[in-house]
Amino acid sequence: MYRTFSYDGVLAASQRATWQLDDVLPPDAELDFSRPFLPEALARTAHSGLASGECLVLNQIRGHEYLALFGLVEEFILPFVLDHARPLLNGDDHRVRALLQFAGEEAKHIHLFRRFAATFTRGFSEHCPVIGPAEDIGRAVLAHRPLSVALAILHIEWMTQAHYLESVRGDREIEARFKSLLRHHWMEEAQHARIDALMVEALAENLAAADIEAGFSGYLDIIRFLDGGLVEQSKMNIAVLEGRVGALPPAARDDLTRQQYQASRWTFLGSGMAHPRFRQTLARLSPDFIDRLDEIAPAYC
Repeated sequence: MYRTFSYDGVLAASQRATWQLDDVLPPDAELDFSRPFLPEALARTAHSGLASGECLVLNQIRGHEYLALFGLVEEFILPFVLDHARPLLNGDDHRVRALLQFAGEEAKHIHLFRRFAATFTRGFSEHCPVIGPAEDIGRAVLAHRPLSVALAILHIEWMTQAHYLESVRGDREIEARFKSLLRHHWMEEAQHARIDALMVEALAENLAAADIEAGFSGYLDIIRFLDGGLVEQSKMNIAVLEGRVGALPPAARDDLTRQQYQASRWTFLGSGMAHPRFRQTLARLSPDFIDRLDEIAPAYC
C-alpha cells in the first residue's frame, strides 16, 4: 500500500526531527495571554456572538482543550504502539526501532502537554477541566479490534498534520510559545503518521474482507465514542468561560455550547475524515469505506 514509506526512512527522518522538552517549554515558561492560542479556523469564536475580549478568553480555553485532548488520546496511542512492537522484537531492526522511537516520542508529548497544562493554569488562574479519566477513555478505545484502533490513530495523526500546515503555520497572531509547541509536535507527528500507515497495512494484510469490514466499523464506533466526549467538553469550556466573564443568558449559553461543540467536532473529527492521505488508506482497504465516510462526514463540518 505505502511503498513510498519505509521503516528505515521514517526512522532516519524521525531522528533528524527530534527535540528536547526543555527547549520547547522550559519549566518556568510563561504564556502571553494577550494573544489567541488557536487559529480561528479551529477555534471558531469570531461568530460566537461574544465581545472581543470574551472571544479571546474562549479561544484560550479552546487552546487548553486542544492540547489536553491530544494528551488524552496519546495516552492510548502509547500502549497500542508498544503492544504492536512487542511481538516484533526479534524481527526487522529498523521496524522495531521506528516503533520504539514512535512510542518514546508519544511519551515525551504526554509529558509536554502536562507541562503545558500546568503553565497554562498558572497564567490563566483558573482550572480548566477535561473529560476523562484518561485511563477509562483509553480502556474503551483499546477494547476495539487492533485495525479499528490503528485507523483511529491514523485519523488523529493526519489530522495533526492538516491543522499545523493549513491553519497554524501561517498564523501570525497566535501566542508564540504555543505556536512553537505545535510546530515541534507536528515535526514528530509527521513521522508517526507514516509509521501508523505502515501499521495499518501490516494489520490488514492477512485479514479476510469481513474482518477488515469489522475493523472499519469499529473505527466508526470509536469516532462516535469520542464525539460523545466532545459534547461534555464543550459544556465544561462554557462553564469556565462564564466563571471568567459572568453568566450568560440561558438561551445564549445553549447556542454557544452547540456552536463550540460543532467547532470541536470539526477540529478533532471532521478534519481527520477529510484528510486525503487518510482517505487514501480507506480507499485501499475498500472503496466502499469512502462512500460510508462521506455519508456521515457532513455532520462533523
